[in-house]
Amino acid sequence: MKLPVSTEWVLHCATSLAQLAPGEIASATQLALYYDLPSPYLAKQLQLLVRAGVLAATTGPRGGFRLARPASEITLLQIVEAVGGAASPYECREIRRQGRGALPEEDCRNTCVLARKMADAHDAWRSSLAGVSLADILDTLPATAPARTRSRLLTQP
Repeated sequence: MKLPVSTEWVLHCATSLAQLAPGEIASATQLALYYDLPSPYLAKQLQLLVRAGVLAATTGPRGGFRLARPASEITLLQIVEAVGGAASPYECREIRRQGRGALPEEDCRNTCVLARKMADAHDAWRSSLAGVSLADILDTLPATAPARTRSRLLTQP
């Protein structure tokens, strides 16, 4: 499975925003500078998180982004699916019904065992990400991380 490169970006940006104090916001430009990313493209990815209800945005010269909900209510799955979608990366095309090895119709009444196993793996992956919140991630960071993040992120333009 290959996720869009922007998945890494939004996971880190959401984690950084989760470290801000109540009432603080960070602009797309600040986040782009913090991670050395292209600001216009990052801004589009952050808007996907806004549409998904993960982030809230304010406009204007002092506009920016903040978490839309408490970090404990935002899962990694919600962030990943906001930019990558929820569809399984595996698509069964029923090739077991094709070619010289084609199975008879009566042997294809049930879902292909390989498609089932791939769906199970996708469900396990989703379940794993759904079980981790931004608050869980913050709990693993060094105690000094939030202050460091705020000082370096918010002192930029």
